[in-house]
Amino acid sequence: MPRTATAIRHVHFEDLGSFESVLYEAGYDLRYCDLGEVDLATFKPAEPDLLIILGGPVGVYETEAYPFLVEERALIRHRLYTGRPILGICLGAQQIAATLGANVEPMGYKEIGFSEVTLTDAGRLGPLRHLEGVAMLHWHGDTFETPREAVNLATTPLCATQGFAIDRNVLALQFHPEVDAGSGLEKWLVGHAAELANAGIDPRTMRRDALRHGPALREAARRMFAEWLRELDFEYETEHSNTRGLAEA
Repeated sequence: MPRTATAIRHVHFEDLGSFESVLYEAGYDLRYCDLGEVDLATFKPAEPDLLIILGGPVGVYETEAYPFLVEERALIRHRLYTGRPILGICLGAQQIAATLGANVEPMGYKEIGFSEVTLTDAGRLGPLRHLEGVAMLHWHGDTFETPREAVNLATTPLCATQGFAIDRNVLALQFHPEVDAGSGLEKWLVGHAAELANAGIDPRTMRRDALRHGPALREAARRMFAEWLRELDFEYETEHSNTRGLAEA
């Protein structure tokens, strides 16, 4: 029976991009849970084998304007309690950090564009090592502290925490390794046109940078994500092997 992955999607064009094919190749069935179409209050966060929280153009502190943020953190809290795998990207990573009690706040400026992340020692020891020396897409104006339970994996000069992990089953990334910078970026440029204009960023520059960095980003990110999924498989097989051993004893 295939494993299941559910991705909570806040904005339709901020999907899993190049990660979709990696999930399918790893034997997962993928389902999107689109904000506004599914009642998060009735969502069962422990059901999928993998839960993914994607990005979106709001801040975790805007709970009065966007009440779904509170409901989403409640299901993240339950998911973390179960110990089942969860991946957060951008807003998703910030939501995981906030759920764990870490501070999330505006930086006062935007980090939008393609640049490398600097991996910490912990980052170089895990799947993120595939990203070293490769420009990633950044698109955010908030930053978060590394939660007490987590290890910081990457930084940039503009943002001290670009990702963190808790054991093998929790991965939170501020940047966007999932984006298909070839065919998928134009949707971002149109969807976030007002944000680009306010930040003084020319979409033509973004297109040129995507052509230059997109292929390497895609391949490195796919390798990173595939390795992280294999680590989840190892955990799953080890857990079920131990369960079988106890049953046979």
